[in-house]
Amino acid sequence: MGKRTLIDRLAILADAAKYDASCASSGSAKRNSLSTNGIGSTEGMGICHAYAPDGRCISLLKILMTNFCIYDCKYCINRVSSNVERARFSVDEIVKLTLDFYKRNYIEGLFLSSGIIRSSNYTMEQMVEVARKLRVEHNFGGYIHLKSIPEADPALIEQAGLHADRLSINIELPREASLKSYAPEKSGAVIRSAMANVRYGIESRQPDRKERGKARPPRFIPGGQSTQMIVGADQSSDKDIMTTSASLYSGYKLRRVYYSAFSPIQDSSGDLPLIKPPLMREHRLYQADWLMRFYGFEKDEIFEARQDGMLDLDLDPKLAWALGRRERFPVNVNRATREELLRVPGFGTKSVNRILAARRHTALRLDHIARIVRSLKTCRDFIETVDWHPSRALDLVTLRDRFVPQPQQLQLL
Repeated sequence: MGKRTLIDRLAILADAAKYDASCASSGSAKRNSLSTNGIGSTEGMGICHAYAPDGRCISLLKILMTNFCIYDCKYCINRVSSNVERARFSVDEIVKLTLDFYKRNYIEGLFLSSGIIRSSNYTMEQMVEVARKLRVEHNFGGYIHLKSIPEADPALIEQAGLHADRLSINIELPREASLKSYAPEKSGAVIRSAMANVRYGIESRQPDRKERGKARPPRFIPGGQSTQMIVGADQSSDKDIMTTSASLYSGYKLRRVYYSAFSPIQDSSGDLPLIKPPLMREHRLYQADWLMRFYGFEKDEIFEARQDGMLDLDLDPKLAWALGRRERFPVNVNRATREELLRVPGFGTKSVNRILAARRHTALRLDHIARIVRSLKTCRDFIETVDWHPSRALDLVTLRDRFVPQPQQLQLL
């Protein structure tokens, strides 16, 4: 077999990177392609799209340095015992690919991960060298996200943080017992220790406002750190997953936890499911995560009516909670606190801010709310205005049926 071309290896290693969901660029800044006349690209091998908090779509070159790996994690397509096509990039090849794609305005940054080759330290050294060359030798100002290896020397992870906009260390599975069973070379304690080191690195470099005259500390991952959990590979419930997420947010100040639905893989272990979990489960987990981070919900509140610890696939978690706590509704939009408004189904953070601003000037009517929220149907049974009250709707046994999607006929072709 002849030597693979760069394009051949890009196809292999871009495809191998698709299983990593923790690809976001919320630590980047706005940039303009002032030096080119390019118009960008919406497709291409290795190019993924992520969204910044302001809604901008960011294109990233998302690749593995290599899909060779000395670990044998049962859930991973690139495990050492897997019969997949292997490839590897050199440091200089990744640097060149990134710069060439960036100059053509195809991408605005790099997401780089890797299988473990030789050792954790060797692999991390190679990834850090990619970031260093881009930043120092080529003065690259684009976004860089590095997937850190928790078993690597903390000094290497610290070096990575000086060049990257974001680091991510995957927790992999929500329970330590599952991690030991499916990934015996990995340790939850080691992973959390690496996260703690990154948090310390971030906090120790925060500028002290009281010492204005002193030089600012070196930039250290302005986009923070994130992680990913695989959903559906083990028997963990949604409550187990959210419990782990809550502890990671509070203990390590993670910017984001990503949830990736398990995809059945070839030559997999008999311990793994043959059917992937419904994608709606992944979606509901993200919604529950949002409730904890931005809406003031505690994890136990979200699951208080779910004895099996699983989120309702038919209803979003806030709506499901509200149907179980009807005694707290209707909420008067003209008098309720911000915290109370945030718990109304169909009210997002922006909608609540607009309601609070609008009611300073007038008593809100139902048509005012209709112009503020995305869907009046979702919220109208849970609010009251000067001209609207849901009457006995909250007492109806069939209220849930109004929100459950109607069954659809399956198509054979």
